[in-house]
Amino acid sequence: MKGFTTRIVHSDRQDAIEHGSLHKPVHATVAYGYEDARELAAVFQGTQFGYTYGRQVNPTVEALQNKISLMEEGLHSVCFATGMAAIGTLLFSLLRQGDHFVSSSFLFGNTNSLFNSFEVQGIDVSFVDATSEAAVAAAITEKTKLVFVETIANPRTQVAALAQIGELCEQQGLVYVVDNTMTSPYLFQPKDVAASLVVNSLTKYIGGHGNALGGVVTEMGQFAWDKFDNIYDTYKKGAPEKWAITQIKKKGLRDFGATLAAEAAHHIAVGAETLALRMERQCANAQLLAEYLDAHAKINAVYYPGLPGHPEYERAKALFRHPGALLSFELAAGLDIWKFLNALDVIIKASNLGDNRTLVIPVSHTIYYEMGRERRASMGIAESLIRISVGIEEPADLIADLETALLAVG
Repeated sequence: MKGFTTRIVHSDRQDAIEHGSLHKPVHATVAYGYEDARELAAVFQGTQFGYTYGRQVNPTVEALQNKISLMEEGLHSVCFATGMAAIGTLLFSLLRQGDHFVSSSFLFGNTNSLFNSFEVQGIDVSFVDATSEAAVAAAITEKTKLVFVETIANPRTQVAALAQIGELCEQQGLVYVVDNTMTSPYLFQPKDVAASLVVNSLTKYIGGHGNALGGVVTEMGQFAWDKFDNIYDTYKKGAPEKWAITQIKKKGLRDFGATLAAEAAHHIAVGAETLALRMERQCANAQLLAEYLDAHAKINAVYYPGLPGHPEYERAKALFRHPGALLSFELAAGLDIWKFLNALDVIIKASNLGDNRTLVIPVSHTIYYEMGRERRASMGIAESLIRISVGIEEPADLIADLETALLAVG
């Protein structure tokens, strides 16, 4: 098997591309015509390969799906308009009223909000400390169908007990969903910890340039879907390992219509080619910034899995190629968070992560504001917590920027 970047850069050429193009062209179409109406019917019925309607299929999006499957070493991927659409559609497609699932309590804020919304609709969720497989095991009931975890938590960087939870899910016959967004397929392969389905926000590291929204679910071929109660008879065709991803595509993508646009897919696919190169630089920068902040007298705490003092330092070292490109920290008591942030020049005050540019945000006052102080406290998120998504700039420039801002707060 060729190397990670070689496979991704040349993946489009494995299929014939129009006019010898090196990139899959942008197919800006909604409908696909057929000379023989019987062929159109066969495509709709799934007995012949082809394209039906733009809400479900598009050649540009399909090329990206194949690229993601290569990255994750999975069987098949389905793309969505956003990462949240991917997560929501996955749960909507596979769970029913009365079901229960277990989730890490250390979640992206919007994912936490979404899961609470599912609970209102009759699908119960238990939030637990996923750094402990014992906590996950204790939350499992006879109605549990699924376990959901993030690899590295945003923003406090807790690292889930990924391998141990995978073993638990195998023993209990539970679907194991791993959100790989914070690590990306370059830093971590969820397939190695027995993941059933893998989620990625394509907006973040895979796309990498902050110019396109997208999300994806990848089937890993490691779960016995013929033993899963919630697969509809309609989708029990062919090999069982494709039943769930087909149901996610048909019941989820088709019915909800959270379709990834062809132009966005093109941007993401081109960005994905440099994932490994970008992540090497970003992770190296993050390590340097974490060490700089950790040694600074005006910093109260730094949260980064690459620091020996991090609770999951050894776990991160065993699981990941690098400990990621995101870190968070708290200023020393009494220092003005707003004065610090407004003194930054190179580092941009913005809400995205995984961009080539280094971005910073005050967590409690923005992306985690709606969940309330009590819920934030339960996740270990201090009111003064600042998150940095580290980019590819020269590290000396980033450190100088932080130094200037720290001097500004007195």
